[in-house]
Amino acid sequence: MKQFDTHRIFNINNADKFEEVALDIFKFQYENNEVYRDFCIHLRKSPQSVSTTLDIPFLPISFFKKHRVISTQKESQTIFTSSGTTQSTTSKHFVPDIGLYEESFLRAFELFYGKPKDFCILALLPSYLEREGSSLIYMVNSLIAKSGHPSSGFFLHNLDELHDKLKQLEQKGTKTLLIGVSFALLDLVEQFPSTLTNTTVMETGGMKGRRKELIREELHQILEKGLGVEHIHSEYGMTELLSQGYSKGSGIFETPPWMKIITRDTEDPLSIQPHGKTGGINVIDLANLYSCSFIATQDLGKIHPNGTFEVLGRFDDSDIRGCNLMVL
Repeated sequence: MKQFDTHRIFNINNADKFEEVALDIFKFQYENNEVYRDFCIHLRKSPQSVSTTLDIPFLPISFFKKHRVISTQKESQTIFTSSGTTQSTTSKHFVPDIGLYEESFLRAFELFYGKPKDFCILALLPSYLEREGSSLIYMVNSLIAKSGHPSSGFFLHNLDELHDKLKQLEQKGTKTLLIGVSFALLDLVEQFPSTLTNTTVMETGGMKGRRKELIREELHQILEKGLGVEHIHSEYGMTELLSQGYSKGSGIFETPPWMKIITRDTEDPLSIQPHGKTGGINVIDLANLYSCSFIATQDLGKIHPNGTFEVLGRFDDSDIRGCNLMVL
């Protein structure tokens, strides 16, 4: 199997270069990923008929639940798995080169926030810590290690300890990043309302069945008031991707240069929506070199003319609607 030069992915610096690398990765995955190739053939798409990224078929994210989506014969160094209930099947993301993930999340973090060593990083991610195979825990654990701060670390249900730690760091004027899942951050503000002036608060989404789902504006309003911060930051990532988008407030996300968001028509999954119109979120994640870089998610969103995007919700019947490309 011909190898792909991974340096090309992280050296993208303009739209033309992104297009060139994305088309080459499409060809690479068409040739080496049996599941994706079969899907493309059903849609009568091949490298010969694809001349732009808008022509590339996006694999429904549900395929990661029932298929081994992989574009190499290398053994997997790790397998990331999604959270799931007893009734649902979990997604599996086989990762033959963990270095690609590490380079992707570290470069993206540095692009949007700077060096991890400039922060004390606190993580409040109980639902992720309580299971194995979380890509988010892998990323945050690595960022905590790279921060090197003696107070950096994970908190499970010990909110009183976290509150005390935040108070100490605030008194010292320490630049702090608090990363938390939504329901746990809500627990924190209910039990220990604070005023944080040196702390960036980043929510990773998801009530995980622990609380009533809130719309983003309502969630952020509660957290901003309860933690005394001007903006709540957010991370947009998932088990099936090796890259993340970040929002520094108002739910407006940006992506690193090797990641791009496109929206599709909710009724016609093969039609691309124009900017400003709500549609299903398709992700091009070029760091997904050894799985599939072209993913149709179950999220709904809207893209702005400058390339930033918002996440507006999910398909109501996502397990069924996410598979609607399979009946073509």
